[in-house]
Amino acid sequence: MFNKNKQPPIKSLIAQGTQINGNITFADGLRIDGSVNGNIAAQGDGNSILVISEEAKVQGEVRANHIIINGTVIGPVYAISMLELQPKARIEGDVDYTALEMHQGALISGQLRPIVEAQEKPTLKLATMG
Repeated sequence: MFNKNKQPPIKSLIAQGTQINGNITFADGLRIDGSVNGNIAAQGDGNSILVISEEAKVQGEVRANHIIINGTVIGPVYAISMLELQPKARIEGDVDYTALEMHQGALISGQLRPIVEAQEKPTLKLATMG
């Protein structure tokens, strides 16, 4: 829809019931179903995807090219190209994004700050049920 590039494969999983204390860097794709106390960042400026599922909780900064959240993030979120907030997403922190898709029910306690290159307007799409 917004990103015409093919999404990278999700090669890593932090399973439900797993708790990580410390920072995580990843390449390509990462899915989190467990709990992370630390910052999560994609390596380099390449194409990356981070999925934070409904069961997941992250306390720390989250930074990747494409981020999909349906769980809880306590800390800042930095989505370089696309941020998708699904109905059970809960964010306590500031959110920087280039394009944002937000479903009904998602909550943000913090500032929304578009990443604007030159005079380009940010893309905002409100998802509809249907």
